[in-house]
Amino acid sequence: MAAVRRYDILDTPPDGAFDRITALAADYFAVPVSIVSIVDEDRVWFKSRHGLPDAEQTARDPGLCASAILQDEPWVLKNAAIDPRSLANPLVAGEMGMRFYAGAPLRTRDGFRLGTLCILDREPREFEPAQVARLEDMAMIVMDELELRLSATRALEVEHERRLESEGLAETLRRSLLPRRLPAIPGAQLAAILRPASQAEVGGDFYDCFELGSKRWGLVIGDVTGKGPEAAAVTAMVRHSTRTAAIDGKDPAEILATANRVLLLAGDENDHRFATMIFVEIRQTDRSFSVRLACAGHPPMLLARRSQIIEALTTAGPGIGMFDGAEFEARTIELELGDTLFLHTDGLTDARSEGGFMNPQNAVSLMSDHPDASATEIVEAVRVFAAREGALDDVAAIVFKVWG
Repeated sequence: MAAVRRYDILDTPPDGAFDRITALAADYFAVPVSIVSIVDEDRVWFKSRHGLPDAEQTARDPGLCASAILQDEPWVLKNAAIDPRSLANPLVAGEMGMRFYAGAPLRTRDGFRLGTLCILDREPREFEPAQVARLEDMAMIVMDELELRLSATRALEVEHERRLESEGLAETLRRSLLPRRLPAIPGAQLAAILRPASQAEVGGDFYDCFELGSKRWGLVIGDVTGKGPEAAAVTAMVRHSTRTAAIDGKDPAEILATANRVLLLAGDENDHRFATMIFVEIRQTDRSFSVRLACAGHPPMLLARRSQIIEALTTAGPGIGMFDGAEFEARTIELELGDTLFLHTDGLTDARSEGGFMNPQNAVSLMSDHPDASATEIVEAVRVFAAREGALDDVAAIVFKVWG
């Protein structure tokens, strides 16, 4: 019974492979009925039944197939009407009036018998040794098919376990590249999201939010080329060099220049990676907040004013890790109550939409459609949009809102 459970064949749908075998057996031996049966605890279940369309199973006791699996050799009844082993069987005594039965056991590689490949006729007949051998050969073909199914099932299980392990490792690595928690900023709301395109692989998108002291905070969003551990290593390098430069009090343009030098020094001829990013320094003022930003080839940051005017904010500068001595610019923006900053990666603009691929309007629409939403609600809208529109790449976003 454990072997039967191992093959997980009971009550499975019809299968063309087994149906072809029973049809072949019926044709080869010139019999009206051929069955692939599996013997369960209290029943004999038919995986395939040629010439017996209305029967899916029969009771195990008394059962011909249940008797046939008690020995290694095929079980043959040349005339069941006079054979004491089969007189009480309903197939013999009942309406069908079976007179001939031959069943070859389905033996597993480790010696267990699961059921039979059997042939039946309403007339008595002889069954020569050569025919017995052919029936055994066909039973072995049935077992080959069962073994193939089992191997495929186990391969899928192993693949599923590996996928879960890979997803777990990827999630752990992703979390290590993100801040453990977002800082609390008095008078403002802050929310962020990273939606990976693949649960099993680490992409290059990242964000960071951290306190700089003296009512100052740093926001970073970026996208490193490539995927996997190599991209994760570059992400970690960029993130930590950016944090260090920001804590040292550097201007956003100088912070990007520092990250550029670090990435160039770490690269080599065989594996040179670059990144796009935005660094935003937020400073709390007596009235509200002042924002100073610098951009390194990244999609513009959006500023949604309380007046519902949306501006795309960027500065001059290439991606980091591309050019030695690259220069970056910084600019300052004053925020008012109700203003919202929206930073995102290009996975959002790559998402499918009515406008096609690479549609910057995706980000603008998200902001214009949620003018009164909180930072958390806007981030949730990003998640829903990315899932609905089929984002093909990672999507990262940071929302900062002056709330009062």
